[in-house]
Amino acid sequence: MGSQWGRDKVHLRAKQEGYRSRAAYKLIEIQHQFEVIRRSDNIIDLGAAPGSWLQVARTLTDGRVLGIDLNTIPPMEGVESIEGDLSDPEIQVLAKSALGVVNVVLSDASPKLSGHKSYDQARAIALGEESLGFACSVLKYGGNFVVKSFQGSDFPELLLQTRRHFHSVRTFVTQATRKGSTELYIIAKNFTG
Repeated sequence: MGSQWGRDKVHLRAKQEGYRSRAAYKLIEIQHQFEVIRRSDNIIDLGAAPGSWLQVARTLTDGRVLGIDLNTIPPMEGVESIEGDLSDPEIQVLAKSALGVVNVVLSDASPKLSGHKSYDQARAIALGEESLGFACSVLKYGGNFVVKSFQGSDFPELLLQTRRHFHSVRTFVTQATRKGSTELYIIAKNFTG
């Protein structure tokens, strides 16, 4: 029996175009729709391994790009990385001191899925809340934040928390998202503090 990835046209396209995963197209689509990254922005990508969002971010800015993940991020030119837990206050301090000004925080982080829908959704929301907390601790006033989440009973609370800190908050489902997935992104612009 073949792998599900062998039949996935977006995955195959990503491999052919040199991206580390299909997720690259999600950030490309988000950027095209919402222009969250400006040419001079310094960017932090949370849950960055294997690095496809870092690859895209590197092409969108002349600023600095930093990836953070529990796993090692394979090196790439023009990108810095930190191996650690995004919820660790020391990692937040290290990231902010590495970049100075942080204009954009991206998070395509996802917990390891167990297959139990309600449990996985709760873990994904908790990770989204940690990503939001990280963004609020490092972003400059007016900065932007993108975070992956999953639709479900806990999602409205994460959306409400995000609205407390950003002037404009929208939800978005990318075309690169697999059919049947409850995955969506919160696009938050203009951090108010």
